[in-house]
Amino acid sequence: MAKLIQHRNKCIGCGVCENMQPEYWRMSKKDGKATLLNSQQKNNVYVLHIADKNISLSRLTAKACPVRIIAVQ
Repeated sequence: MAKLIQHRNKCIGCGVCENMQPEYWRMSKKDGKATLLNSQQKNNVYVLHIADKNISLSRLTAKACPVRIIAVQ
């Protein structure tokens, strides 16, 4: 099982992650940044375990992020 990782404090709120994977991402109405749904937070880093079938699209989403704050491990 892979991990989807977000450094939320560096998010610029472009929305590409939500457009590509709406099942994992929502744009916050409070601060305009992307929120990794159902993730666990540790020091401004959000982590979510994802199914193997979603790894490829998650990698594409990470690559599409203009500030490179999303990673798949």
